[in-house]
Amino acid sequence: MKHVLTILLSLIVVTVAQAQLPQVELKDLQNNVVNTSELSNEGKPFIISFFATWCKPCLRELKAIHEDYADWQEETGVKLIAVSIDEGQNADRVKPLVDALGFEYEVLLDPNGDFKRAMNVNMIPHVFVIDGKGRVAFSHSGYTEGGEQELIAKVRELLTTEE
Repeated sequence: MKHVLTILLSLIVVTVAQAQLPQVELKDLQNNVVNTSELSNEGKPFIISFFATWCKPCLRELKAIHEDYADWQEETGVKLIAVSIDEGQNADRVKPLVDALGFEYEVLLDPNGDFKRAMNVNMIPHVFVIDGKGRVAFSHSGYTEGGEQELIAKVRELLTTEE
């Protein structure tokens, strides 16, 4: 059974790795409209993290990344785009939470789950590493302590293969 799950996950990663970002209109915390198909990092890899204010593993992951984020940016130029899937009144909690925790991430709001569905996100936290050409290079759901190191390792790998 474990072997079958490994094969299925490998197929999903291969399928996702070939996909471009879908076109969905979201809003940022300043209420500006952002088209997800235009998300980029000036030709460098970036990370998209789906989260919710009520999701403890999501917040642990974002806090863990936050601890190393300035170093990651200095070393690789990577940026993180956090996508909140909070709905209704919970969506009003996103900006105060981001401000209180001091996150320096670009934050987008996906209250209807359109981007989440388009990216086939079924469980949060869910992170994607996007290569410099806007393609999904890595996808992972769930969080375990230290898992953020896998993200930066993938970014470093992309930087060496894209040069």
